[in-house]
Amino acid sequence: MSLIQSIIKFLPEVKGPAIKHLSFKKKLKWTLIILVSFFILGVIPLWGLGQNSLEQFDFLSIILAAQFGSIISLGIGPIVTSSIVLQLLNGSGILKINTLTHEGRSLFQGIQKILTIFFIIFEAIIYIFMGGLSPAAGVSPWILVIQLFIGGILILYMDEVMHKWGFGSGVSLFIAAGVSAEIIIKAFSPLTTTGLIAFGTGQAPIGKVFVFFYSLVQGNPTEAILAISAILFTIIVFAISVYAQAMKVEIPLSFGRVRGYGMRWPLRFIYTSNIPVILVAALLANIQLWARLLENWGYPLLGTFTGNTPASGIVAWVYHPDIIGNIIKGSFVSSDLAHALVYLFLMSAGAIIFSIFWMQTSGGDARSVAKQIMGSGLQIPGFRRDERVLEQILKRYILPLTVMGGLAVGLLAALADLTGALSRGTGILLTVMIIYNFYERIAQEHMVDMYPGLRKMMGK
Repeated sequence: MSLIQSIIKFLPEVKGPAIKHLSFKKKLKWTLIILVSFFILGVIPLWGLGQNSLEQFDFLSIILAAQFGSIISLGIGPIVTSSIVLQLLNGSGILKINTLTHEGRSLFQGIQKILTIFFIIFEAIIYIFMGGLSPAAGVSPWILVIQLFIGGILILYMDEVMHKWGFGSGVSLFIAAGVSAEIIIKAFSPLTTTGLIAFGTGQAPIGKVFVFFYSLVQGNPTEAILAISAILFTIIVFAISVYAQAMKVEIPLSFGRVRGYGMRWPLRFIYTSNIPVILVAALLANIQLWARLLENWGYPLLGTFTGNTPASGIVAWVYHPDIIGNIIKGSFVSSDLAHALVYLFLMSAGAIIFSIFWMQTSGGDARSVAKQIMGSGLQIPGFRRDERVLEQILKRYILPLTVMGGLAVGLLAALADLTGALSRGTGILLTVMIIYNFYERIAQEHMVDMYPGLRKMMGK
């Protein structure tokens, strides 16, 4: 452990603010700087890149907040992977780090940074030497590895700047920014796929709003209905996700040593947040990735592709059909329904399994929560101060919430995928949860900072 601490001291670190409470304007400034920097890095191409086989896996790019072929092709993958690995090791007791103390949190964050750098190097080598991002003729593959390493390090420290100077997690910001940009482009872009203004070229625009009016003018009601249905189902999934995110069970607690004071301990309906659906989506995306690699190598063991769409084998059954689109176009067949039911089952069952697994290994089980509550000096009014009593009461809520929340996020993600929404269901869910959490954090920490502006707006 002393070696690890020496390495942690050697690593560069973003210096935090000298004052404890940063103003809303200062946090907003740094958040916008990081956000703009992220978009700029996303359009810087890798020098010496030849074939980009990863560009067809847009699903992975949403989860990883990556732009395949750019300097940030790794996205947040190394950060998320190191976080999950460390959470599992610490939650299962293999690593014993007390994150309730300042020293424990510093050690935990330092180990996570070391793991992140390791995964940056590891994933960069895998991307290049497994053929995902192939170098052009005469270019050393290590040139691309170095560029990916630089991009990964920039993302790592941009995330650290967000934690210390912005509104929270840079990882969350990058995911929400990528998905939001995709939805805005697919909804409102007047450009065609060739990058030209659609009107006057005879080509349909990318944005579904413009497609709707363009199709009506061209006398193509089918395309107009497809465009408006994509917009409507995106709004529906957003609305249901916001409603589900706001649902919670509140357990009344009181301070054992101070009479008359208490609080409510919230247990959210989506108890394990978006982790289960991320893991399920990553699993299905990896099946598609390996199926494509095996087909390219001449061993289509997991199935084959027609263009970028799975056509046969296991990979075809784990891929979602566009049910609504096929119904509108009149091409719906019985096998589409079977595919949809299989996809619904995989997403919902997988989300439940991963939700239970994550709850048990990340310190979200009844026993761990009971210890956390007791350690805060709280207890349930009317019950004796006993950890076992509190654990039994929490068991009534935590496991049902874990199962129902996992089922809900799985079904919501599948609904968006099957109805042809403007982004993948996983991306929409992640964005809703991230934006909602940002809103709650800003409302809790900076409402006082915002009062002068509100008074000015109301003319007071």
